Amino acid sequence: MKPGTRTLLIVAGIILLIVLSLYGCVVGTYNNLVQLEEGVKAQWAQVENVYQRRADLIPNLVATVKGYASHERETLEAVVQARSKVGSLTLDSSVIEDTQKFEAFQQAQAELSSTLSRLLVVVERYPELKANENFLALQAQLEGTENRIAVERRRYNEVAQRFNTAIRRFPAVIIANMFGFKEKAYFKAEAGAEKAPVVNFD
Repeated sequence: MKPGTRTLLIVAGIILLIVLSLYGCVVGTYNNLVQLEEGVKAQWAQVENVYQRRADLIPNLVATVKGYASHERETLEAVVQARSKVGSLTLDSSVIEDTQKFEAFQQAQAELSSTLSRLLVVVERYPELKANENFLALQAQLEGTENRIAVERRRYNEVAQRFNTAIRRFPAVIIANMFGFKEKAYFKAEAGAEKAPVVNFD
């Protein structure tokens, strides 16, 4: 074999190794980002699930309260309207990449929380309602759901933070830009959110 041919083969081998290494790096990074993004989407689905559970409890809660406190019409209507607003939002996993949609979602949920709190204050005026078996069951479910919402939101923020960190690191930032991976929005604490929602009717 001629010396020139041997040199060409060595250079070609080195180039091939570099290309294969780069390919492996790109594929590995891409697959890792896909896995992290799917984790964020799965956790977002959990957040939606617990919010939906709360929304599903509201009609029964309103109906029960209405049976004892029908003249509290303004408060009951505010809860129904807030629930309707939440239900009218079209949501899919793209909302976590759109800051405006995400903030609208969070705002609607905060408004619903606020109207529920007002409703629960009204309940304090009706001892017979607080003793109602159906209402006590709804109270327990609502309490559990509110706790679950807090847990799932925290978990979502954790997986979103892992993903957002990953797409900003080198060389993943190049792969993320090439393949359109976008930063995910975070839940932010509402004003007064340092206090847990009061759902205790005792």
